[in-house]
Amino acid sequence: MDDKIIIIDDDMDYLDVLWSRLSSGGFKNVHIEDLPLRAAEQFRSGERFTLALIDMSMPDMDGMELLEIIRSNSPGTECIMITAVNDAKIAVECIKKGAYDYLLKPVPQGELLLSVHRALERRNLLDLLEIDKRKTLPELTCKTAFEPIVTRSRNMLKVLKEAELHARSDVPILITGESGTGKELLARAVHAASLRARKPLTPVNMAALTGSLFDSEFFGHTRGAFTGADRERTGYLENTHGGTLFLDEIGIMPLELQGKLLRVLQDGEFIKVGASTPRTADVRIISATNEDMEQLVAQRKFRCDLYYRLRGGWLHLPPLRERKADIPLLISEFLREFCNDNRCRIDVKAMALLMGYNYPGNIRELKSVIQSAVNLAQGQPVTVNCLPEHVRVRKKGVPDVADDATDAILPLAQVEKNHILKIYKQLKGNKSRTARELGIGLNTLRRKLVAYGVK
Repeated sequence: MDDKIIIIDDDMDYLDVLWSRLSSGGFKNVHIEDLPLRAAEQFRSGERFTLALIDMSMPDMDGMELLEIIRSNSPGTECIMITAVNDAKIAVECIKKGAYDYLLKPVPQGELLLSVHRALERRNLLDLLEIDKRKTLPELTCKTAFEPIVTRSRNMLKVLKEAELHARSDVPILITGESGTGKELLARAVHAASLRARKPLTPVNMAALTGSLFDSEFFGHTRGAFTGADRERTGYLENTHGGTLFLDEIGIMPLELQGKLLRVLQDGEFIKVGASTPRTADVRIISATNEDMEQLVAQRKFRCDLYYRLRGGWLHLPPLRERKADIPLLISEFLREFCNDNRCRIDVKAMALLMGYNYPGNIRELKSVIQSAVNLAQGQPVTVNCLPEHVRVRKKGVPDVADDATDAILPLAQVEKNHILKIYKQLKGNKSRTARELGIGLNTLRRKLVAYGVK
C-alpha cells in the first residue's frame, strides 16, 4: 500500500532506525526529516502525508508546536508522538491536540508497527465515512491495482474507493453481488493494493470442498496421516502465509465446516491432519458470495459469529443492469480482446439491443455474448443476427429500437452519444432523471451534453 509517511526527528541515527523498521514492515513510501521547521513548511505549502511520526524534543520547534501546525494545515494526517520522557500530562495534552498515540523511546518494532497500523485503520474508517458526504469521489491512489475493473459508474467507483481503503488493513472482507459481477476480480484488486501484494493470493472454491477434503486441503497433512498419504502436504493456509486467501462461494459452505474456519479466524492456528502440534499462519481472508447471507443466518444455515467475523469490511457489487453506462466501455474492452485486428464494430441496431438487455448473468454474460457475436461475424460488423436469440427477442415493456435507426456502422462513441441524447429527449430534458436512468453522475451528463452542443 502506498500510504505516505513522514518521520520527523533531529536525531539522524534514530530516523534511520525508524525508517528501517517501517520499511521492513512493508511501508515503502516513508520520508524522513531532521529539521522540524522544514517539515512545518512542507505542510504549510500543501504537501500531504497519511501519517506523521513526530519527536517531542527538537531544537527550533518542539513536537507539540509541530503537531498543532500539522493538524491545522492537514487535518487528515494522523500523528504519533515519540518521546524519551514518560510524562502522563504531556501524553494527555498531545491526545487533546489531535495526536493518535504517544510512544516512548526506544520503541520496539512490534509496538511501532501496531500503532502505525491502528492509526492508518482509523484514517481509513474516517475516509469511508466521508465518501457519502462528498459530492465528488476521491481518486484512487492505487490505480494500477484496480485498472482491470472497467467502470465509470459512480456506485462502482465508490465501491472501488472503499475497497482501496480496506486494502490498507488486514480486516477480513466480504464481497457480495450477483453471479458474474466480478467478485474475484475485485478480490484480486484488493490484494494487489495491499501490503501483501508480493505474497500469494490463493483462490478457493468452497463449493468444491467436502467434509473429508476440508482438513487436508486447508490444513495439510503429515506423511502417513491416512492411507495413501506417502508424503507431507502443505495446505492452503501454509501455502498462503503472508498473503491473501480468497474464499469464493462462502455462502454454501457446509455448516459442520464453518466452526473450523471460525477457529482459524479467531486464533490464527491450525493443526495438520496426523499432527498434534498447532501451527500459525498469517493470512488475510477475503470471501465472496451471491447468497443472501443475512437470510442464511436467520435460517440457521450459516453461523452468525462466522458471518460477522468475515464481514469486517463489506463490499457489494451492483448488477450490470444498474450500471448501464458501463456497457459500451465493457463492449469496447471485449472487442479489443476478441478481435486481433482491433477493427470489430457493432451496428447501431445491435448496440441498441445490447444496451436494452438486462443481463441476468451480468458482466460474464455480456462477455460471452460479445465473444459469440464476434465469432459469428467472421471479421464483419456485428449485426442483430449475430446476437443470441434471448438478446434479440425483447421482453414486453422494453422499448423497440428507434424508428430512425439505420444499419450504419458507427463508432462506440457515436452510439453512446445517440443513446444519451435519446434518453435525454424521452425524459423531456430532465437532466437529473436522465443521469439516474443512465447510471452516470449529473456532472458527467452535463459535460457530455455540452460536448454534444446541448445547453
